[in-house]
Amino acid sequence: MSALFPDELMAEARGLAQLEDFGSDSFLEGLTVYCESVSTEAKLNDLGETAIRGNIVGTLVNRLRVVDWSRQHPEVAGERIDAPLIVIGMFRAGTTFLSYVLEQDPRNRALLRWEAGDSVPPPTPATLHDDPRIETARLGNDMLEQINPRIRAIHHEEPDGPTECITLMSQDYKSLSWEAISNVPAYGEWLLEVDQRSAYEYHRLALQVLQNGGVRGHWTLKSPHHAIALDALTSVYPDAQLVLLHRDPVVLCASVCSLIQTLSGTFSDADHRAYIADHWVAMLEESVRRIDTFRAAHRQHPIVDVQYDDLMRDPVGTVDSIYRFFDAGASGLDPSARAAMAAYVAAHPKDGLGVHGYDLAEFGLDAGALRERFSAYIDRYDVPTASTPR
Repeated sequence: MSALFPDELMAEARGLAQLEDFGSDSFLEGLTVYCESVSTEAKLNDLGETAIRGNIVGTLVNRLRVVDWSRQHPEVAGERIDAPLIVIGMFRAGTTFLSYVLEQDPRNRALLRWEAGDSVPPPTPATLHDDPRIETARLGNDMLEQINPRIRAIHHEEPDGPTECITLMSQDYKSLSWEAISNVPAYGEWLLEVDQRSAYEYHRLALQVLQNGGVRGHWTLKSPHHAIALDALTSVYPDAQLVLLHRDPVVLCASVCSLIQTLSGTFSDADHRAYIADHWVAMLEESVRRIDTFRAAHRQHPIVDVQYDDLMRDPVGTVDSIYRFFDAGASGLDPSARAAMAAYVAAHPKDGLGVHGYDLAEFGLDAGALRERFSAYIDRYDVPTASTPR
């Protein structure tokens, strides 16, 4: 593939945005590592070369605009983000579903897909769900799902629905999103070693900009990425309310490998399955290790544990228990929020967008070996065993 060069990409973004200032240069090392890694390791096809380059330029454009808005509107610095409720994982354990249920409470403020990638000007209460940028995001979604229809069943997000925090963190180039769309071992190694605080500082700035238009509320956020960077996350959000979802790790490994193969396979014709199996199972293992390390070092920081089976069986009751946990026994869900959540659940049955099938054997994985590998995690969190993926 044609090599990607940070200076050229930054110049293109500056030209499109008609802006010069990226703010802190904290993004530059990650951008440089990623460009080299994707150029030499990802084996992109023609579509991948076009899409990855466009994605990089788009994230840089949004960063330019976020920084410029914050400079032009100094009151942004005073925007408060108090005790955000942050769903931190695990991978493929229901984080997307939970984020959609949480959004039904009008007191909550979700990070929406369209605004995460095109943040300026920030939405107003009148435009949050009626902005022309929503249709632009929808067209992009539709195009990708037409190219690879499996994406819709595996990980569909509405353009005006909640999205992952990694969309913002990708604009500081410390984000698992870059690994999800391309197989980049060197970048993956770098990401696990680098201090990720700057990504959360930028994330916070972006949230301040987004609520500067008047759409405020209790932020409800989510990404399994947070599991590998809890110290950085809580250094920026010290009062974060953390929700940790658990699911049988055999299913998690099969599902995340299938997801990554589907996403990255859209942009590469090479067979990356061996790398995907090795890397993403190890990433799940590292996530567990880092969570346990954080909990041991920060016993005072509240984290509520939620089983995937409980969430699927009683979504509204599970949210109510989350609210009660952080409100120290308060009343939990109010009737209007409870009704809205129940209506959403009834209207969106599991597998309503198609069935996500996955096969351990496709990735050379064995259920028994995985269950043994994660036995300490299963025992520690009393994770129910699911039926083995075929």
